[in-house]
Amino acid sequence: MLVQDFVTDLIANRFPRHFIKEEDMKDIWKNCIKGTREILGREYVNGLRYQIHTGLQHSIIRPTQPNCLPLDNVTLPQKLKDVGYSTHMVGKWHLGFYKRNCMPTQRGFDTFFGSLLGSGDYYKHFKCDSPGICGYDLHEGENAAWEHDNGIYSTIMYTQKVVDILASHNPKKPLFLYLAFQAVHSPLQVPSKYLEHYKSITNLHRRKYAAMVTCLDEAISNVTLALKKYGYYNNSIIVYSSDNGGQPMAGGSNWPLRGSKGTYWEGGIRAVGFVHSPLLLNKGTLCRGLLHITDWYPTLVTLAEGQLEEDLLLDGYDVWETISEGMPSPRLDILHNIDPIYTKAKNGSWQAGYGIWNTAIQAAIRVGDWKLLTGVPGYSDWVPPQTFSGLMTNRWHKERVSWGLGKSVWLFNITADPYERADLSRRYPHIIKQLLLKLALYNKTAVPVRYPPKDTRSNPQLNGGVWGPWYKDDEGKSSLVTNHDSKKKQKKKLKTKKKVR
Repeated sequence: MLVQDFVTDLIANRFPRHFIKEEDMKDIWKNCIKGTREILGREYVNGLRYQIHTGLQHSIIRPTQPNCLPLDNVTLPQKLKDVGYSTHMVGKWHLGFYKRNCMPTQRGFDTFFGSLLGSGDYYKHFKCDSPGICGYDLHEGENAAWEHDNGIYSTIMYTQKVVDILASHNPKKPLFLYLAFQAVHSPLQVPSKYLEHYKSITNLHRRKYAAMVTCLDEAISNVTLALKKYGYYNNSIIVYSSDNGGQPMAGGSNWPLRGSKGTYWEGGIRAVGFVHSPLLLNKGTLCRGLLHITDWYPTLVTLAEGQLEEDLLLDGYDVWETISEGMPSPRLDILHNIDPIYTKAKNGSWQAGYGIWNTAIQAAIRVGDWKLLTGVPGYSDWVPPQTFSGLMTNRWHKERVSWGLGKSVWLFNITADPYERADLSRRYPHIIKQLLLKLALYNKTAVPVRYPPKDTRSNPQLNGGVWGPWYKDDEGKSSLVTNHDSKKKQKKKLKTKKKVR
């Protein structure tokens, strides 16, 4: 199960935290392995490799872009189908859909029910990417699910779909079910009955967010009850996590971690998750080993007795013994990302990177206890839970920080300082150099960025009012170049013309 923008302050080591009543999730939490250091990337289906090895290292896949998870990436459901699993997906895809081969049912899933985009209305399943570029986004398989749309809140609708799948499948046959909730991503929408619990919260965004989490909590309970009712539970493994940290401007709070979703600070990339299963050897414990979302691919394939061929070039590790038995994690480092297009650090330079690395580039890496960030890591405040009022408070302002304009390198001992308050970059230049060398080595293995310009054929109004595939292979090969690369080519052409003149 994957949730969206779920914040670290909700469960952490204290459950529940602050004010949100996750009673059902709390019961599951008692008999599972908890983790506070799962570092996130893209969704579980794309858990094969780091972003730099898929070309998706810049931003997200936009609805109007001719882009998707590279077709030569063997997905998790494809590997599980090879060993006899039925594979079903319910919820948010967000791995591209510009042509039919990119759709979930072409990437290993027997069935798909959900949305293709990154967000949308929870009831109407409608999304505008920009003015005039709007469409419907609820799908059954590869078609719009008009007949299945009864205006039901998506968290409840997706849960019912999962229950239906469990009821119709034979529990003696292997099943992989990927449930990617839309919640608790904006827009902040929730059935009114869940708001009744939180009348005391004066901040409207925080109140709605809390209610959405409670509805999500109920949904997780209902899925667990269905696993028990239909005979799956005793031989099942439930994996729960978030795609990234929360958005403080939309009710979330990653406090006491720094930053928010969309940043390389711990508040954006660190998540609390759990594994719940009767098959766990050590239940009710806290896993402090270093884990990354790419580790789920080899872990789950191995548990399913699938094959991991050498040519898969995995970036993840089988971490089941770490989770189930408390063994040390085989993972020693994590490349959070390298984004060669995002170079907004005005004073970043090769000189600042000791001639090893251009610190204008947005990048982050973790090696052992150390975390290095270069470029502009993103919004960097510590934002406390805004439960006090709907207005800014003094506490908010006291937790803000301003770095010098020349700053383009940060170093933290994350084990000792998970809140990233003590920058050690000036004290340990030799550590900086070691991590920059590691970054440079990873960068040598990177593939070109896939971030093509907008394609006007993507407009849902040209496709029956529905978001869906628009590109046809017989129209010629798609040119998946980046805006960055296109600008470089244009500059070269201009220089050539000047020389000719």
